[in-house]
This record gives sequence, C-alpha cells and structure tokens, in this order.
Amino acid sequence: MTPPTPLFDDRLRVQTAERLARFPRQESLDATLRPAAVTLVLTPGEHGEACFVITRRTPRLAHHAHQWALPGGRLDAGETAIEAALRETEEEVGLRLSPDSVLGLLDDFPTRSGFCMTPVVAWADAGQTPVGNPDEVERVHVVPLGELLKPEVPVLRQIPESDRPVLSIPMLGTLIHSPTAAILYQLREVVLADRPTRVAHYEQPLFAWK
Repeated sequence: MTPPTPLFDDRLRVQTAERLARFPRQESLDATLRPAAVTLVLTPGEHGEACFVITRRTPRLAHHAHQWALPGGRLDAGETAIEAALRETEEEVGLRLSPDSVLGLLDDFPTRSGFCMTPVVAWADAGQTPVGNPDEVERVHVVPLGELLKPEVPVLRQIPESDRPVLSIPMLGTLIHSPTAAILYQLREVVLADRPTRVAHYEQPLFAWK
C-alpha cells in the first residue's frame, strides 16, 4: 500500500529542512568533472498536496535532448551551486526563488557525461506556476511526492556495459532514469523516509553517457 502524499504545509517545510540539515552530505572530489546544479522544487499541487517539478527537455537541444530532467544546468564563473540552481530554475521554468527558499542539499552526483550535479532542495510558495522556457523545455510536470513512495520505486536493472545497476522510477507513464531518478530517490529516502541513503553508485542508461 502506498503511503499518502504529504501536504504542502509548514510541517513538511520544517521536516525537510531538519532532515537535510542532519544528513551527512557527500561532495564529489573529482576535479575533472564540470560543476552543475539542479533544483528539487517543492511546490503545492491542485489539492494542497506536496509536489516536485520535473521537465521534459526539448528535442532541439544539442545535449541531452528530449530527456527528463530537473531544472538546472552548469555553473557560471564565480557562481555557487545554490546560485546556479536558482538562476536555472527561473530561466527554465519561470519560478523566481530567493536564497531563503533553499532548504538544503543532497549528495553530489557524478554523471557519465562529465558533470558533478549538486541537488538543491527549494521551497516554492503558492502563487507561482511553473512555465517552461520553449527554448529548453518541451513540457513541465508538477508531480505529487507520493509518486516516489509507491512500492515499485525504485526499478533496478543491469546493463552489459556496467557492473552497477541502473536506477529508474516509473512515473508519468514511462520510466525516469538516473541521474534524475537517483536524485529523486535520494529525496524520497532522506526527506520522506529519514534514511541517509546513498545513490551516486547507481548507473545511468547508455543514452545519458554522452
């Protein structure tokens, strides 16, 4: 039986901040990776349930076209991960979030495509609706957190090219793959289940290696 989706309320905000604060976050020490950041935007759904924002990238992009992604991108010169995450969130889905909206960080995730992704968890108060930038985003989805609590999450499978399992999440009528899926799974584990679960060891499908 799937636990209910938590409400988007002060209790969840406090719980999220507290659990992220005591989570022993791991940073990547690989200096060959290009720094990037993504935002796990927590926002209310139509019925007051807590949701997150995920996008489908436009097929016109030169890199990672048509893939599922969290709002984010590479750091500009002199930027912190938090600054980049908030900037990219506004550029990609039109949500203007202040530094005070940031509740904490999850583990860095080294990607096969050569990036070190820092996940930033942020709280988007009611009143803003995410709208995709057509230059980068084909579609924006606001998904209840309860989707991450379903018993079939996660899906693990082996591929011949790696000895590490690929982690995916069934959602929106398809499978969302890592790195996005791994980061969402860690959000579930740390924030919703209060378990300090690591995910950087999970593999990504071959199309994400480029």
